[in-house]
Amino acid sequence: ELPKIRMPRHLRETYIRRVGDAVNIMIPFQGKPQPEVSWTKGGQPLDTNRINIRNTARDTIFYIRQAQRGDSGKYELTVQINGAEDKATLDIQVVEPPGPPQNLKLVDVWGFNVALEWTPPVDNGNSEIKGYRVQKSDKKSGKWFTVLERCTRTSCTISDLIIGNTYSFRVFSENICGLSDSAAMASGAAYIEKTKTTYQPEKIPPRDMMEPPKFTQPLTDRTTTRGYSTHLFCSVRGFPQPKIIWLKNQMEIREDPKYIALIDQGVCSLEIRKPGPFDGGVYTCKAVNPLGEASVDCRLDVKGEI
Repeated sequence: ELPKIRMPRHLRETYIRRVGDAVNIMIPFQGKPQPEVSWTKGGQPLDTNRINIRNTARDTIFYIRQAQRGDSGKYELTVQINGAEDKATLDIQVVEPPGPPQNLKLVDVWGFNVALEWTPPVDNGNSEIKGYRVQKSDKKSGKWFTVLERCTRTSCTISDLIIGNTYSFRVFSENICGLSDSAAMASGAAYIEKTKTTYQPEKIPPRDMMEPPKFTQPLTDRTTTRGYSTHLFCSVRGFPQPKIIWLKNQMEIREDPKYIALIDQGVCSLEIRKPGPFDGGVYTCKAVNPLGEASVDCRLDVKGEI
């Protein structure tokens, strides 16, 4: 039976471990008689002081007690039977949290905004930097709050800061292991000053409040029953306040106890107390002020009792 390495699916891609973790990998193979197994790294035999290899008739076990970044790399596995062979590559990446960003600077402060810049960390932890976490702290509370996560650039603008507060800033690096153990601190602090503005009162042109009378709600025709008091309503506006005159069939209604005329907030009302057949007709409400006059009419019908 020809030799054949059965590389597990999860080992066909880069195998990632953190510094200090154990690496314990079993790779099965087949072939008869029992294949000869060999491991190399970069064409050289493995350092047996760091890596322990144990082979059986069906698999090989690759073991590192505590991985270090120097253990990263491509390891070649070969199984041979009488000149026939099969090869596979194990790619190991040993990572750790990155170092902090470098040269964090407070570039500018304007209005409610602050601009920051920095450079990537010297040590990326043997893994690509996925982004940066930016935090702010105001002098009053002393607490740190995250304002940006996974920022992929090495600069940012922080907005919506509060007038009168003094802010400090720090930035963490982040890779596949997480955040850097320490942060870069910006030298100096940002004080958000109150912007100096001169109040400009709105120029409102003087308005002529004088207005001739105008009815906003006219009288409406009514039908009432003999002996039942009824009301007529309309509304008017104008300045100065208009004088209200009520007329019946073009004759001014003067002081007559049968009629009660009122005006309240521009609403004009005329109460006709217990009307009789002769109280029907055309009623007029006239409004007069120095700028002019206006009037509205309605018809009142009085029917006998049913």
